[in-house]
Amino acid sequence: MNIKKNNKKIVTCNGCLYFFVTYKKERPWGCKKFGFISKFLPAREVFSTTGIECAYRTEKISN
Repeated sequence: MNIKKNNKKIVTCNGCLYFFVTYKKERPWGCKKFGFISKFLPAREVFSTTGIECAYRTEKISN
């Protein structure tokens, strides 16, 4: 899901094929595409590191 704020898209991880929950207290979220776990949502981690929104978000297909 992309949310527009001030004419910019904000990428969210919920519903992304690569997003997962680790159940680790210190680093509860992860991204399979980038191969990391984080204290923050992966999309926010990518933005804070690179300065651009995540370009790999892929909607999860539900059956």
